[in-house]
Amino acid sequence: MSVPTTPAPSPGSVRSSASAAVLRSEARLFGREPAVLFWIIAFPSLLLTILGLVPSFREADEALGGRRGIDLYVPVAVILSVLVAGAQTMPGVLTGYREHGILRRLSTTPASPKSLLAAQIVLHGAAILLSVLLAVTIGRLAFGVAFPEQPAGYVLAIVLTVLAGLALGAAVSALSRTTKIAQTVGTIAFFPMMFTAGVYAPVQVMPELLKDIVGLTPFGAASLALDQAAAGDWPSWSHLGVTGLWAALLIGAAVRWFRWE
Repeated sequence: MSVPTTPAPSPGSVRSSASAAVLRSEARLFGREPAVLFWIIAFPSLLLTILGLVPSFREADEALGGRRGIDLYVPVAVILSVLVAGAQTMPGVLTGYREHGILRRLSTTPASPKSLLAAQIVLHGAAILLSVLLAVTIGRLAFGVAFPEQPAGYVLAIVLTVLAGLALGAAVSALSRTTKIAQTVGTIAFFPMMFTAGVYAPVQVMPELLKDIVGLTPFGAASLALDQAAAGDWPSWSHLGVTGLWAALLIGAAVRWFRWE
């Protein structure tokens, strides 16, 4: 009698299953980091709420074209979540995995190190998306901030901003040998980028020369693009182009210098 045999799974299906397992494992670990979830998801909306409770931020200002300060800070809250993920949390995770040999050990299993990198990008991207939805919803329900009047342009600007932020995280990880270095570099970059994003003062109220300079940075351009889309205009292609160019450059740097061990 012939004994029926079960065909061996294909290499592609094995890799897919392994990648799914890595994603599930990383999702569980990600969910056990309340501090990370707070800073990416909750902190931008908390800052938005605090600013919205200041009476002057809820009053129309002629210098802002009749808009209110709180109207300008919803896009800033969106970018802030990207900055936290890209400059603060993601580099430490990836560098820690490399420093402790986890990426090297993964290379001997069906789940390649690329699976772990992809899982981190997916999870941080999902956390940013939740933060964006929370900030837009709180702005609307609590302070009457209108939903973006140019939703397609707003989504495009967000996609480019997220790409730039996560590419920044990958580049910092690529250039940092240890977790401590990654955290230091990320922190050094974080505060100037908060300024260019308009956290300390909206980009729209900056002097023209300073606004032009800030508009050449990835998150300054992103802030201007998001504000234009929120006001109902299609984001300037120059602002979208600057953000996209920075994303491409940072991705190129990450690919060029990233090491699995």
